[in-house]
Amino acid sequence: MKRAGIIMIIGSSMLLGLFVFPMWNIRLGAPQYPEPLGIDIHVNGLKGESEFDIQNIDGLNHYIGMKTLPKPDDMWEFSVFPKVVWLMAGLGILIGILGLMGKISPILFLVWFVMMSILGALGIYDFNLWLVDYGTDLDPNAILKLVNPDGTPMQYNPPLLGHKKLLNFDAFSYPRTGGILLGLGMLLSLVSFFLGRKARLVSKS
Repeated sequence: MKRAGIIMIIGSSMLLGLFVFPMWNIRLGAPQYPEPLGIDIHVNGLKGESEFDIQNIDGLNHYIGMKTLPKPDDMWEFSVFPKVVWLMAGLGILIGILGLMGKISPILFLVWFVMMSILGALGIYDFNLWLVDYGTDLDPNAILKLVNPDGTPMQYNPPLLGHKKLLNFDAFSYPRTGGILLGLGMLLSLVSFFLGRKARLVSKS
């Protein structure tokens, strides 16, 4: 169980990387922008990849009636998500320490993984709702009003994951370092569960 506990501690601690690195990135490229415009999505707010990216994206969005990008105080997620990360990281580290001491069943490693999976799925669902709302709730008095060939209003929401064409822009959405660390940390908790279960079975044989 000692090795399982150590791995659990390491995996849980990797969640704290979300306070250092962005968890997601949306990048917009177009012929008129040799350097693509990028938004790094952190657990507690948005930040441009370059100094003026947020300002330039808001300027472009104004013409088609999109809202300005939210500040940390504009979204409850930016105040709640950091607390959830601290809570789950602390809980995972505590479980790892107890596992290291042989005080708990390995099933708690799996319980932590399931809890993180549920919270992660809810976070992704919420993020997608925000993207859809951001790209479809447009100002009817916008300077440009573009429609699809069938006459329906054009949607400008970036993809949740992958590539999407938005007018003359190519939008890309992918996880960044913080999100990758989160995924690796969750994977390590699964490794801890299997190692702990194996160690428990060996000790009983």
